[in-house]
Amino acid sequence: MATQRNRSHDKRVLVIGLGRFGSSLAMELMTHGWEVLGLDSNPRLVQAYAETLTHTVTADSTDDEALRQIGANEFTRAVVAIGSHLEESILTTSLLVDMGVPHIWGKAISRRHGRILQQIGCHHVVLPEHDMGERVAHLVSGRMLDYVEIEQDFALGKTRAPREIIGRKLGETGVRSSHGITVVCIKRHGEQFTYATAETVPKKGDIVIVAGRTNDVERFAELN
Repeated sequence: MATQRNRSHDKRVLVIGLGRFGSSLAMELMTHGWEVLGLDSNPRLVQAYAETLTHTVTADSTDDEALRQIGANEFTRAVVAIGSHLEESILTTSLLVDMGVPHIWGKAISRRHGRILQQIGCHHVVLPEHDMGERVAHLVSGRMLDYVEIEQDFALGKTRAPREIIGRKLGETGVRSSHGITVVCIKRHGEQFTYATAETVPKKGDIVIVAGRTNDVERFAELN
């Protein structure tokens, strides 16, 4: 039990691939107090982040023995950020799965790539280029100030409070039944976001964060 408890509080992560995505992820983890072992087959990249990350190593991540030598099997979290080289990405992920690493994130460059990673046992698949393109498309084509897809067909949207709910208690507006969304948070000018309740009365210029089906969130933002 003690071993399991210690592993659950383990703040070490193995990041394989120190390109733009992997290095950015690794440095962000460092700012949050994580110990990061960065691995790449390119000595130049490894040297570039040697002073920034906790540890860096030059190695071939498709080599089972090389991964075991750096203790990859002892990590509870690993990120395969290779992405652009499908064979390396798939082989590396497969080795980590075989080693029993409990939490593996894999960068995919396409949905097909992502499906393959999932099929071989990757626990979390990230499509940074696709997800960012989709997010920006929603911002460009609508009136949302920000947009995050939680999962397929469910999203959070940040928008200005439409005239329809201004000056009325949210509990009396019936937005959930009429528009299929829930107002989660609200922000007044010069203030920070706060949770919205049934008693909250939006004012002109307020910013709201709403949750719901993607199409419903978009339609609600279009009320502005």
